[in-house]
Amino acid sequence: MRQSIQGLVADVVSGRIFPGEVIWGNDRICEIVENPGAMQDRMIVPGFVDAHVHVESSLLAPTAFGREACIHGTVATVSDPHEIANVLGVDGVRWMMADAKDSPVKIYFGAPSCVPATPFETAGAKLGAAEVEELLAMPGIKYLAEVMNFPAVIHRDPAMMAIVEAARRMGKHIDGHAPGVMGEDLKKYAAAGIETDHECVSMEEARQKAALGMFIAIREGSAARNFDALVDMLRENPGRCFLCSDDKHPDELLLGHIDRLIARAIAAGVAPMDALRAATLNPVRHYGLEVGLLQKGDWADFAVISNLSECRVLETWINGKKVAEQGRCVIPAPAPIPAGKCPNKFTCSPKAPADFTVPAPSAGRQIRVIVAKDGQLITDMETVEPAIQGGLAVSDPKRDLLKIAVVNRYANTPPAVGFIKNFGLQEGAMASSVAHDSHNIVAVGVDDANLCEAVNAVIAHKGGLSAVFQGKVDVLPLPIAGLMNPGNCREVGDAFTRLTESAKAAGCPLRSPYMTLSFMALLVIPRLKIGDKGLFDVVSFSPVPLEAE
Repeated sequence: MRQSIQGLVADVVSGRIFPGEVIWGNDRICEIVENPGAMQDRMIVPGFVDAHVHVESSLLAPTAFGREACIHGTVATVSDPHEIANVLGVDGVRWMMADAKDSPVKIYFGAPSCVPATPFETAGAKLGAAEVEELLAMPGIKYLAEVMNFPAVIHRDPAMMAIVEAARRMGKHIDGHAPGVMGEDLKKYAAAGIETDHECVSMEEARQKAALGMFIAIREGSAARNFDALVDMLRENPGRCFLCSDDKHPDELLLGHIDRLIARAIAAGVAPMDALRAATLNPVRHYGLEVGLLQKGDWADFAVISNLSECRVLETWINGKKVAEQGRCVIPAPAPIPAGKCPNKFTCSPKAPADFTVPAPSAGRQIRVIVAKDGQLITDMETVEPAIQGGLAVSDPKRDLLKIAVVNRYANTPPAVGFIKNFGLQEGAMASSVAHDSHNIVAVGVDDANLCEAVNAVIAHKGGLSAVFQGKVDVLPLPIAGLMNPGNCREVGDAFTRLTESAKAAGCPLRSPYMTLSFMALLVIPRLKIGDKGLFDVVSFSPVPLEAE
């Protein structure tokens, strides 16, 4: 059956916008006809692509993520499943691919390249070259996902290079992850075959990477927000740019997706066609996605929007089928995931407050402290004198000096405990089993009792986010690998908002407290982080003691 729609047609291939009619039959576009008399109160554009995202970070299963993303004109994502791979290995990736079959959005997965991200932490699985090759050979695996262990690539570590070479041999694209890497080290990294980067935080960094032929995925997520720093790339070198979220929590997914970045880019003075191409043409052609670009013979994947500058999505069509209209997904929802069908790996036992004590440093010695940054994955490091009580180093909320702990969820080992600034809590604690990338339990709190209670609430649910404030315990369960909830975006988003507001009411100034907390254990993003084995200096790429030299 042939269908058609009229409006202003945005042709991202030719760079033209014209009044016309799009005609399609089944899943393909049959014809696009120019028609000066066509209605011009709406625009028909290719559907949007999130060029780098971890679906797990939405706290939703792939199908639920897709049902919300399509409302915002998203028709496809380039998705790295390394969050679940760190917990469940190849089986976790298979689960994501199986669930995504019911998603209205086309979710293209990559083969995780760095599981675990470093050898200095405990993950639930390990993917070597053989496992990565197994994944790369699967239908539906489009690329080698972000190569996070950039020091290993720069120094040509044999194990890391075996994975990179497997992707090159199999003709797969290779995604990068090289925060702050520039100069000669960057040249070595790019020369290994790395093609993209989503970690740029400055124009100079983006320019250097683009000059070496890398595509720059301009990221605006729930924790890392680099759009304002990089928007000039869309003016200087638009053909090398993608748009991406990387990590998108459910409360923000309810408000928008790539559609909001297009509108922001145009408002910042970017040529509308360049902004649109960064969300459509550029990623579709680079990755070879089976996604339409409003050309005759293409898949009928498009969004109907109010206009480009506003980019308010009225309808979304994928493979010729209307999947969203006026802010809601219009296709039937699949049956809920049964509790017994949620894959997981969570074996640690409850902890005691004494497990979180820290002996005082030597007389007159200072301790290393993580300094969190709002809207950034990177941290700083300071050395300070801790507060001492009874021979122990303790949190000092008056100085915004709080304890942070990482608890191994795969084995019963002692927690790693350090200190952090800029979380601002004046009482209570918060914890999360979303702790990039090994997804142990990370928690921050004002004292050992609250810290322990927040951790044990997560353990009791075999994964989740917890808030312990004003003597009350609140938990958002995440029974799918300790990362995702089987509910819909509205349900999960409302619960997440409730926890976030509790943390802010307790003094946390961060825009997204739980997202920021989840990255404090990511040992491949500078500067000072903490894993289940202790503090880690990313600059020297080595463990460091709590006590400063």
